[in-house]
This record gives sequence, structure tokens and C-alpha cells, in this order.
Amino acid sequence: MKTSRFLLPLAAAAAAISLAGCATPATRIRENPGLFASYAPAQQDLIKRGQVAVGFDMDMVRLALGDPDHVRTRTTPDGVSQVWSYVTYESPDGYPLYRGWYHRYYAWRDPFYPWYLDYPARREHEHMRVVFNRTGRVTSIEQALS
Repeated sequence: MKTSRFLLPLAAAAAAISLAGCATPATRIRENPGLFASYAPAQQDLIKRGQVAVGFDMDMVRLALGDPDHVRTRTTPDGVSQVWSYVTYESPDGYPLYRGWYHRYYAWRDPFYPWYLDYPARREHEHMRVVFNRTGRVTSIEQALS
């Protein structure tokens, strides 16, 4: 009986730690209610569904998709734009090893270090790319079909 009294809190703590990094649009909205409330109902609906649209600003994209995995700049005759990429990892045969954005916060060999980072021959699969103009508005969205 004494052992089960300690196992339940331990299991709850482990579950909380594992879910803490799995941020969803709902989680990000709860963390930023004032920002979310400032958007139009149509924009709020897209953000709730984890979708973005042309014209969104960077804060709207962060609410919908989270922080990007990679950020780069693109220079064209029209000026400099910022490109945000969202990735997943997959095995060489295409099996998904990971979906989400919390993986970059862990240090190598941390006790919670994600196992898939040691997976031999893993591939990074960019599933979404969002391009912002110099004013910070989305000008294009690219999504992988598979």
C-alpha cells in the first residue's frame, strides 16, 4: 500500500513532464489570452485549428503553429523576407519518428533527451514553410502534400 502511494504521484509527474513540451494551439492561446482576443473571429478560428493564412503576423503564426524549427532570411529584388520552417523527423523508410516542436530545447544526453535524435539515418522532413515580408506579414505558405 505504501508503494502505491508513491507510484501515483510519480506517474503523474512523469506524465506532466512528457506532456509539457507538447504545446498545442489551445495551450498557446491559454498562455496568451489577450493577444488571441485581439484578433478577428475568422483569424481566431484558423489559429484554434492550427492553421495560418496569408496576411497573418508573426504572433498569429506562433499561436497557431508554435515557434519555428528553423529561421532563415531570403533576399530577392523585392527585399528581404524571413522564412520559418517547421519539421518532423522520419526514418529512412518514411516512418515518423517525431511530430512537434519541443525537441530543440533539450541538451544532448539530458535524461529527457529524445530517443529519435540518436536514430541512425533519420531524415528531417520539412512539412511547412511560412514566408514573411519585411513588415512581418505572411506572404506565402508552403505545405508538404505527404
